[in-house]
Amino acid sequence: MNYSDTLDYLFTRLPMFQRMGPAAYKNTLANTLLLDEYYAHPHRSFKTIHVAGTNGKGSVSHMLATVLQAAGYKIGLYTSPHLKDFRERIRIDGKMIGEEEVVNWVEKYRTNNELWKIEPSFFELTVAMAFDYFAQQKVDVAVIEVGLGGRLDSTNIIMPEVGIITNIGFDHTNLLGETLELIAGEKAGIIKKNIPVVIGETQEETKAVFLNKVREVNAPIYFADQEYKVAYATRGVDGMQNLQVDKNNEPFYRDLKLDLLGLYQHKNLPTVLKAVDILNDRGFKIAEQDLRTGLKQVKEASGLQGRWQIIGANPMVVCDTGHNSDGIKEVVEQINFTPHKKLHFVFGTVGDKNPDKVLGLLPKNASYYFVKANIERALDAEVLKQHAAGFGLIGDTYSSVNEGFKKALENAGEKDLVFVGGSTFVVAEII
Repeated sequence: MNYSDTLDYLFTRLPMFQRMGPAAYKNTLANTLLLDEYYAHPHRSFKTIHVAGTNGKGSVSHMLATVLQAAGYKIGLYTSPHLKDFRERIRIDGKMIGEEEVVNWVEKYRTNNELWKIEPSFFELTVAMAFDYFAQQKVDVAVIEVGLGGRLDSTNIIMPEVGIITNIGFDHTNLLGETLELIAGEKAGIIKKNIPVVIGETQEETKAVFLNKVREVNAPIYFADQEYKVAYATRGVDGMQNLQVDKNNEPFYRDLKLDLLGLYQHKNLPTVLKAVDILNDRGFKIAEQDLRTGLKQVKEASGLQGRWQIIGANPMVVCDTGHNSDGIKEVVEQINFTPHKKLHFVFGTVGDKNPDKVLGLLPKNASYYFVKANIERALDAEVLKQHAAGFGLIGDTYSSVNEGFKKALENAGEKDLVFVGGSTFVVAEII
């Protein structure tokens, strides 16, 4: 097999949530545990950090990885989904796993599986690949992002140095539960005995869920936003955010630079800072200068894309992968904060979620370009347009993301803002 053949096998022969939605979800760790046994428990050969949450877990994972890398550690980073290339999911020191490594690993797996006869999902197999690759490459630490939920996620076989739950919001409710408490219960499944856990945002609806869980397993718990807060932020001439972060209501980090521009990163940063404190308490050596260096180069050092990413000027063109109600609230807040004359909104979503909660949050004073991403799960653009009309959102439909994006650029004036989002898959097609 060549790389193209290998991707075809991974994407089309295995149940894949990114393509199929809930039909690909496994509510058991049986396959994961079998694969872990067959590959001789590779995750036990390196330290890990486990990151769950509804929103922000990707940003937190990438920030932690770059800070640890700046401190001199060899860092594995496992995230999902990918935007452009499958290999984005598995990185070491910011560098994607090689095409040849992917091909060789899958070929050996397929040969072995003639005897094993496992029928894994795409995600189960990808996690096994990542853990095995990190072990082979002898990483010091791997930052592991949960795919979906936590309790039954394939990543949830690790015993991390610290667990992180960024926040709880309504997403994948058909799988995780219809209330914040139920969703929090699934996320809390990553909390392990005697392992400290950082909760990024204190939420009254979910706080008790986490406190009950840590009592069960005797785990220390820390609410990051009760200790660290971004006191103020400005945009520097270097294009970065200049931040002051207070600790226990006193100035602590002054002139902290962050190359991620989303205002919602102000919620993620305290989580990172508290996690760094805990890692240092557990024997890591992360100096303040390592922290500052890492935060200045998250995009460059880790390859993170799609978080309030500016991809054009005159007109300003921005994309963001925020897609659930909490993520869209943050995006709309930043759109309102960004000076512009007229807003052109290229928007698409998936078909296995009710779009109404998100549509009700979108600005009505915009021109909409309704699109359908090139995946099975994507909601038909005409159906989306009809839903949107019920919320006073007016626009036309386009046969592809690129066609809608091209039309938005044609219609936009120099002082306008073109925003592309609603779905990770929409963003992936224009980056």
